[in-house]
Amino acid sequence: MPRPIVIAHHLIWTAYGWWLPNDPRGSTSRRIASDIIAELGELHYGRRRIQPPRRVVKEFYEQAREVLKFPLLELSAVAVQAAAEGFAQAISTERYTCYACAILPDHVHVVIRKHKHQAEQMIEALQSASRLRLSMLGLRTPDHPVWATGGWKVFLEHPDEVRQRIHYIEQNPIKHRLPAQHWTFVQEYDGWPLHPGHSPNSPYAKRLTDSFPE
Repeated sequence: MPRPIVIAHHLIWTAYGWWLPNDPRGSTSRRIASDIIAELGELHYGRRRIQPPRRVVKEFYEQAREVLKFPLLELSAVAVQAAAEGFAQAISTERYTCYACAILPDHVHVVIRKHKHQAEQMIEALQSASRLRLSMLGLRTPDHPVWATGGWKVFLEHPDEVRQRIHYIEQNPIKHRLPAQHWTFVQEYDGWPLHPGHSPNSPYAKRLTDSFPE
């Protein structure tokens, strides 16, 4: 069977200082680079099966706030809008195709169609443009990192997976008791590369259908 191909990426990253390596909920980090951060708690690789109470997480970040180099800040509604403006600029400049985006007070979810850029490059482009926008509007000092370095990527190999992730991201603000988000840079997913009008015999579509037979 042909090896599946990546058609889109689910990109995730956090605001600076949020979801530290030793977050009580668990993380994907295998080491803690800072001795000061290490003193806040033990490292647990992976999300804990039994999640800690909200107060435990809150207390952890209250302690973290005292030792982090820069202020531990959430994105206000105004900052969320500014970050979105930065994303729009990067998406236009780099000609990305974005199918979903949720900007939460402490993290971001994006689904972007495959591109000549690697997932890490796309994260950096979006982070850089939004960081600049926040700084220009005086919502962050020029030296504030705004985002944690890097992020996470999930490879999406079938239109059904893309649709599932889009739905998850659209529901994310609502799950956090925030208004639904609608961004002008987000395009409706048309099923690419199996969208109507696209030849099912094209090398790209054929390889995808061969990888996931009916």
